[in-house]
Amino acid sequence: MEAVPDITIWRLLAGFGLLVIPVALSLFVKLGIIRQLAIATGRMTGQLFLMSILLIYLFRWDNTLLNAAWVIMMILFACFSAMINSKLSFRKFFGPVFLSYFIGAGFVLLFFNRVIVNHENIFTARLLVVIGGMLLGNSLNSTIIGISHYYESIRKEKRRYLYLLSLGATQNEALLPFFRDAMLAALKPFMAGMATMGLVSLPGMMTGQILGGASPETAIKYQIAIVLAIFTAITVSVSLSIFMTSRKAFNPYGVLRNDYFKN
Repeated sequence: MEAVPDITIWRLLAGFGLLVIPVALSLFVKLGIIRQLAIATGRMTGQLFLMSILLIYLFRWDNTLLNAAWVIMMILFACFSAMINSKLSFRKFFGPVFLSYFIGAGFVLLFFNRVIVNHENIFTARLLVVIGGMLLGNSLNSTIIGISHYYESIRKEKRRYLYLLSLGATQNEALLPFFRDAMLAALKPFMAGMATMGLVSLPGMMTGQILGGASPETAIKYQIAIVLAIFTAITVSVSLSIFMTSRKAFNPYGVLRNDYFKN
């Protein structure tokens, strides 16, 4: 199959011209998103071009320690973003959240590279960095949703939680309904996307491989495998994040420590 042609800088600039439509709509109905859109677009462009330069050297050197260090750095950035958006205390919860990501994404990443792809070098940059980024990127949004939903629900329904404790329920039994709701909130959006893949949308990995010259059959198998891997990574990361942060979030009497959370 013929490889996809390169996009010149001038044609890429023409792509930015599409933003005239959302900008015009924002001005017409006063959405107030132009500044945020400019910042988001600028950050995305700069970060992706920087990443393209870094990937060139990561692929060229393909050093195991360097590749592993890069994945760990991506986990650190994911942790910072998750904690900022979930309003968790860095001092109290950074360790548990980092460990949750490290175990959840790390295990699935190594399993994917060794068992599913069966590559002789599971630490090669083309697999470790690229697949790791896909797992972490998708886990991030779900982790933020799951943790935020969990602790916000407990604070909003504090009386319900304390009532369950007063009836003799253990702390784990009283927290189980909140954990269940948080997991559903984190997993359902991704499952909804899974259910429409192939009919409503052609996923990014599959599209990229087809544009790169791979056969549709190979691209589809890779897409199915990565979606299953992402869903598993999300499940492990979100559940471990909630479980590990819960061990610090409550005082010895089972009451939520509100001072551990940012308002």
